[in-house]
Amino acid sequence: MTAVCVCVYYLLSVSAKHPNGPLIHDFCLPDVLCLSSRCPRSFQQRCSFRKVSRKPEKKMEEEFSPAPQQAPPAPPRAFGRLVRPLVFTVGFTGCSFASAAVWQYESLKSRVQSYFDQVRADWLDRLRPAKRGDARKEINQWWNSLSEGQRTVTGIIAANVAVFCCWRVPALQRLMIRYFTANPASRTLCWPMLLSTFSHFSFFHMAANMYVLWSFSSSAVSMLGREQFMAVYLSAGVISSFVSYVSKTATGRFGPSLGASGAIMTILAAVCTKMPEAKLAIIFLPMFTFTASNALKAIVAMDTAGLVLGWKFFDHAAHLGGALFGVWYILFGHELIWKNREPFIKLWHELRTRGGGGSGGGSGAL
Repeated sequence: MTAVCVCVYYLLSVSAKHPNGPLIHDFCLPDVLCLSSRCPRSFQQRCSFRKVSRKPEKKMEEEFSPAPQQAPPAPPRAFGRLVRPLVFTVGFTGCSFASAAVWQYESLKSRVQSYFDQVRADWLDRLRPAKRGDARKEINQWWNSLSEGQRTVTGIIAANVAVFCCWRVPALQRLMIRYFTANPASRTLCWPMLLSTFSHFSFFHMAANMYVLWSFSSSAVSMLGREQFMAVYLSAGVISSFVSYVSKTATGRFGPSLGASGAIMTILAAVCTKMPEAKLAIIFLPMFTFTASNALKAIVAMDTAGLVLGWKFFDHAAHLGGALFGVWYILFGHELIWKNREPFIKLWHELRTRGGGGSGGGSGAL
């Protein structure tokens, strides 16, 4: 039984400080001073100036009184700004799956050599005397006790922890806001779509997300393989951010978003779609169980309602985009993308062999 925790996804709000008052346009001071009593009367007559009565002081105050402070205009709903994020989403997704295919090819190619290296290492361990308190050996034993899925997501969790620590450095705040929060009104649009997937400002937000990722990692990696899993996870982070961009631009509700919830929703939806009859439970209420398909329906319904009703606590568009991408990938994407990678692998094999990489093994199909 896989435990699922109810995650609270915070939306980081960043407010920009504006000056206390508006800018006042400059005006020509010599013309005003020339009419004052400091200028001699003869000079005024010589210059054909007529003496003006001293009543416009109040009028002058009204004339040069600063205009009332106005709120800064809202960012325009320019869908043209989404062209670059769209190109980045398509390009990054393609590169992710191409890199995953090459990674799998290289892993299969070196598997035989790794097997013999492991046999040699086991033989040397038998000859060497066992050391008590060897920290490195204990870490290796712990690492080997993990499932392949848990070992795969360990690097993702470490990256999220590193970014979380960077949020605590005051000197890095501007950098973090610019590159590790996704906002369609920002000047930097593309790379934050990926980097914000590893960004959490709240410890509870990060802990809840990483727990859900750890819980579903074994099932997802055993179903997809570690290479395909990484491609799906990284692509899901960018795709969910793009869906959030589209929603914010359409509704005019601009603001920064961060968190791995969009990518995790893809993994959760993929597992629930592949294994709809699996039993799930809430971590704090393990006595209540429900099927994976019902859990997925409830999550999609909640995020759809939040998107339509304009709930602002969660980034419902990113959650919904990630969940729909996970469902689509299991139903259609795996056959459309991963099963058709063979021509690319053959091209890579030819380039590698032509470049002196030696005769390689074939690519395995999952």
